[in-house]
Formats: sequence, structure tokens, C-alpha cells
Amino acid sequence: MNQIKCPHCGEVFTIDESNYESILRQVRDHQFKEELALREKDYEEKLQKELQLLKAESESSKQQALSEKERQIDLLKSELEKKDTENELNVSKALEQKNEEILELKAGNEAMKESYRKQLSDKDELIAYYKDFKARQSTKMIGEDLEQHCLYEFNRVRPLFKNAYFEKDNDASGGSKGDFIFRDSDDEGTEIVSIMFEMKNEADETATKHRNEDFLAKLDKDRKDKNCEYAVLVSLLEMDNDLYNEGIVDMSHRYEKMYVIRPQNFIPIITLLRNANLNSLSYKKQLIVAQNQDLDYRNFENNMNAFKDAFSKNYNTASKKFNEAIEEIDKSIAHLNKIKEALTSSNNQLRLANDKAQDLSVKKLTKNAPSVAEKFKESDVIK
Repeated sequence: MNQIKCPHCGEVFTIDESNYESILRQVRDHQFKEELALREKDYEEKLQKELQLLKAESESSKQQALSEKERQIDLLKSELEKKDTENELNVSKALEQKNEEILELKAGNEAMKESYRKQLSDKDELIAYYKDFKARQSTKMIGEDLEQHCLYEFNRVRPLFKNAYFEKDNDASGGSKGDFIFRDSDDEGTEIVSIMFEMKNEADETATKHRNEDFLAKLDKDRKDKNCEYAVLVSLLEMDNDLYNEGIVDMSHRYEKMYVIRPQNFIPIITLLRNANLNSLSYKKQLIVAQNQDLDYRNFENNMNAFKDAFSKNYNTASKKFNEAIEEIDKSIAHLNKIKEALTSSNNQLRLANDKAQDLSVKKLTKNAPSVAEKFKESDVIK
């Protein structure tokens, strides 16, 4: 039995085991429900707090994200405005540069026009000068004065060609000659360029007018005879021909490495051909070296052939002498063999004589001489 005291009145009750368990169960159920209710309430309060916290954090994150987006948008707007400003500046600079280039081109065009006008004016003045020059000279003196003009022009710039040769062509051994020969070389003596010059002019009153082409064949022959690389005709012929008045005329379609010029292009043609050949000078030196090497090889081959021929002759002579010596040796050997046989025979005779001498004794010598033997016995020679 179990006793239970009432908490209110203090009375003590006695109950059996089953009632006690029932009361305990009721008390436990009541306490469990109260505790469960408290826990549910605490959980709900905690859940509410967490929800509120999450809401607050979510709101804060949204605000931060919105602030970051707004900051990025502002930054992009700023960059776009900066780009727009830069583009405007670049466009402005490009326009200014284009305007400056247009102004420069216009100025250049004006300068070129002025230069062309001056060149045309100079050309007209030069033509007038040479026409007047020809009119004041006799037919004989015209060519001589043109040569003197070219010689003067070259001597005026001679310091530019320190190794150059520019002299009259006085060698007519080939049947004809040119007027001047120009040759230039480097400090090592390798030729850079060589030019055969012919100067031609005539008076306006000359009945039969010559053309430049009338002198090209002779000039080409003179160039080849004097071993020059180029040929140049300095001409005042055909003064009304625009082809020759416009500048240097290349005639290589008719004759190799030939040009026709007016006197004002005399120094430019020398400079042009010299500078052009300077670029190929190293190849020319290599060619000379290769040619020298080939010449050395040919000299070596010729020396080798000469040595072989001389050696063959010496060998044939020596072989003949050798054979003759062999024959003489064979004859000498045969003669020596005869001498050898005679000596061998003589040696046999000497050997026999020696054997006989070795066998000789007093007894044998006195064999048939008893009186001599008696004398030797007396002297104790024979025992």
C-alpha cells in the first residue's frame, strides 16, 4: 500500500498499487503536456526570432546588393561618360590632324606646282641658251665647246670622285675613238663604273640635220673597244624632240647599257650609274675573287700537266738508262760468274796444294834420298 499526503489539507491517503500507478501516470501526462507546451512555445518563439533575423539579414543583403548594383551602374555611367569624352577628343584630334594634313598637302601641291613651273621655266631658258649658244658658234667650234663644257662641269665636282679618271679618248687604234672616258674605283683599286662619252652638237644653219641615233652604233663600238661598261651620248641634237628634252633616255633596247642625255644631265648620269654600281660592288669583288680562284686552278692544272709531261720525259729517259744499266749489270754478272768459276777452280787447286802441304813431312821428302835422311837422323830431325 502507498500513502499520499494532500498538499492542500495535509490529509494522508492510503491507496493501492494500481491507483498509485494511475495517479502517477496522470501526473506524468500532465507534466509532459505542460512541458511539451512550454517547449512548443519556446520553439515557436525561437523560430519567430530566427525568421525575423533571417528577414532582417535578407533585407540587409538585398539593400547591400542593391547598393552594389547602383554603385556599379554609377561606375559604368562614369566610364561611359569618360569614353564619350575621350572619343570626342580623339575625333577632334583626328579632325585637326586631317585638317593639318590637308593643309600640308595643299601647301605641297602648291610647292610642286611652283617647282614644276620653275623647272619648265629653267628648261625654256636652257633651250633658249643653247639655241643662242649654237647660233653664236661656228660649226667646227660647237662640238669643241660642248666638250669643254662637260670637262668644266666634271672638274667642278671632281672632289666627289677622288679616285676617278676623266680624260679625252686619244686611242684610235681600233679605227675610231670616243670623246671622253670616265672610270672610277674604290680605295682597293676595284673598278666601280666606266663610261664612254660622246658629245654631239651642230649649228642651226647646218643643211643636213643629224639625229641622235646616227651616232649610237659608233658609240657602242667605241665602248666595247675601250672595255667600258656604259655608253652615254651627250647631245644638243634634235632640240625640238620632247623625248630627249624630258630627261635621261635609256637606249638599251637598241644598244646595251646606252643612254642619251642633254648637257644638264651630265653630272647626274655619272652619279646615278656610279651609285647604282656601288650597290653591286661587293658582288663584283666576289666575282673577281672567283675568277682569280678559277685562274689559280687553271694555272695549277697547267703546272700539273707541265710537271706530268716533264716527269714522263724524265721517266722514259731514266727507264731507258735503267734498262741499259740492267743489261750492263747482266753482262757484268756473267763476267763475274766466269771470274767466280776461275776463282773457284783456283781455290780447289789451292786447297789440294794446301792438303799436300799439310801432308808433307821430312820422311816423305827423304824417301828416295837415303843420304839426306841419314843427315836428318844425325841431327835428330827424324826420330
